[in-house]
Amino acid sequence: MELERALEAGVSVIVIEPESLGEETARWIYVGNLLHKISVYSGLCGVASGLTWSSLACTPFGIASILCAGCYTLSWQWDPCCKYQEEKNRRHLSTLPVLSDLTSASPVVLVRTDNRRKIYLHSSVALAAASVCLWRLYQTFK
Repeated sequence: MELERALEAGVSVIVIEPESLGEETARWIYVGNLLHKISVYSGLCGVASGLTWSSLACTPFGIASILCAGCYTLSWQWDPCCKYQEEKNRRHLSTLPVLSDLTSASPVVLVRTDNRRKIYLHSSVALAAASVCLWRLYQTFK
C-alpha cells in the first residue's frame, strides 16, 4: 500500500526494501521498457525496409511495432509505475540521502523520470511503420 501511495503521489525517489516486492516492481518496469524498445526498433526496421525494398518485408516489423506500442499503451502507459526507472548506477545511488538508514543490503531504488518523449517516440514510429506497410500492401495488390 505504501508503494502504491508513493507512486500515485509522484515521489521523486522510492526505495523498496522487501526484496520480493522490489524485484517484482523492477521486472514490471523492465517489461514496459522492453515493449517500448521492441516497438521503436521494429518500427524503424519496418520503415527502413519498406522504403528500401519493394517487397512486403516491412510487414512483420510493422505489425510487431504496432502490437508492442498498443500493448504498452493499454497496459503500461496508465500505470504510475511506468514513470519510474530502476537506478543501478552506484555513483548516483551513493549521492541519495535516503539510502543512509536502510535495513536491507540490496534495496530497489526507483527514480521518477519524464516518459512523455518515450511515449511520443514509440507511438509515432509505430504509426510511421504501419503507414509504410499499408502503402507497400497497397502497391503490391493494386
